Amino acid sequence: PVKLTELLQWYAANFKDPMMLQPPAWFKAFICCEAFLQLPFFPVAAYAFVKGGCRWIRTSAIIYSTHTATTLFAILAHILFHDFSTSEHPGPQTQRERLVLLSIYVPYLLIPLLLLYTMLCHPHYNHQEKRKRK
Repeated sequence: PVKLTELLQWYAANFKDPMMLQPPAWFKAFICCEAFLQLPFFPVAAYAFVKGGCRWIRTSAIIYSTHTATTLFAILAHILFHDFSTSEHPGPQTQRERLVLLSIYVPYLLIPLLLLYTMLCHPHYNHQEKRKRK
């Protein structure tokens, strides 16, 4: 645990991310959602995508991706617009520091958006079953 604490402190200092050392209440709520909703999704999704042809993953993937994208919009807005000068731990002060911190978080938005696009637009997952006429 000492090495992990040191790694966390190094990350927060080098990338000016005070949310990791002193998370706001809303950020803690997102962390709980990630632990209890998103993380259980990963092994199920990995199974479905490795096995292939599992259309049953579509609804879960849509829920996961929209939830994750929604939380990331709030985090990215916080990084862009929050006044970090009052933070106990150093936060981004310059535009460059904000962009560097954004570059850490943006992939966590892009990957769910790509998953959502796949689930909504790919013919395999978006295929409507034809009903037999009697």
